[in-house]
Amino acid sequence: MQNAIRRPAATRAADEERVRLPRVLVVDDADGMRAYLASALEVRGFEVDTCDGGRRAISLLESGADPDLVLLDVMMPGEDGLATLAAMRERWPALPVVMMSVIGRASTIVQAMQAGAADYLTKPFEEVELDAALDRIGLHSSLAARRPGFERVPRAQSGQTIWISPAMREIRSVIERIGETDVTVLIQGESGVGKEIVSREIHAVSSRRNGPFVKVNCAALPNDLLESELFGYEKGAFTGAGGRKQGKFEQADKGTIFLDEIGEMGAPLQAKLLQVLQDSEFTRLGGNREVKVDVRIVCATNRELASMVAQGTFREDLYFRLNVVAIDVPPLRERREEIPLLVETFRGRYAAAYGRPLRGLSQRLIEAMKQYAFPG
Repeated sequence: MQNAIRRPAATRAADEERVRLPRVLVVDDADGMRAYLASALEVRGFEVDTCDGGRRAISLLESGADPDLVLLDVMMPGEDGLATLAAMRERWPALPVVMMSVIGRASTIVQAMQAGAADYLTKPFEEVELDAALDRIGLHSSLAARRPGFERVPRAQSGQTIWISPAMREIRSVIERIGETDVTVLIQGESGVGKEIVSREIHAVSSRRNGPFVKVNCAALPNDLLESELFGYEKGAFTGAGGRKQGKFEQADKGTIFLDEIGEMGAPLQAKLLQVLQDSEFTRLGGNREVKVDVRIVCATNRELASMVAQGTFREDLYFRLNVVAIDVPPLRERREEIPLLVETFRGRYAAAYGRPLRGLSQRLIEAMKQYAFPG
């Protein structure tokens, strides 16, 4: 993989004469990650430029590179991602930038979002998460319309290995029965069991499948910032609010919003969420005008909400509004028949991401995985 723009500038004029495909600039100092993202994006029909650092990215933009999106790593030698983001926001304020990092700390995410990032992906991320970020920016959903003969793979086909066990087939049956309805769904289970995959499947088989799927991690942001992230804000709502910003509920209009770790939401926000469930409307932070939305709400938690209701830390009325359909996802130790296929799926993904050969597994390791409890 070249550490520079992948297609010569001289060919761009010829490209423009044909149907212009969306273009993404990938900025990451890891060769394997650049190669992995370039491959994943090209399969989806994007033109891809890559470079290995912030200064090179700025230079490409100055020289006429015209991406529709920048995927920008946070941790890079020299000028890091946050400094590069600040420079991009100052000079190209309309250019969407999605930050990427192995650091998932709330403070880093908050810093990136406050600096103007359009979204944030925590490495290693799955392709469905990349698809969701592209959808939210409006690139992926428009791709099929811009390419004659391009057929978008239904998201319901992603992650099929999770549906082979009896427990997961039963969950899939429930999903299919509620797919064409707009009932609120509460997904419960331990961390890492696949609650987000279940939520995406609910969206993928629903009548809203062509609308946006918007994910919000309620545990990743403090409650004051979470409120503005969910409901948006008006100009002057707080220091630094230089203009109106849409929240995730508005972005999810005509689609599905997935509220992950709903048990971490504070009491004032619980009351505002209840209003959205009851009236399908809310006010932006610092505003007084009601905003109407058409959104299906899917929530997930690894906490016992019923116990939280008994303890007075979660609203009882909200709990019953969320718990219209409850789906309990069992841990992997209760779905061991999935392990071989999951192992092969992850081996292939990370071999491609890090440029490593795909080697076989020892019998000892296979036996160890069969016995492992998979905590966490």
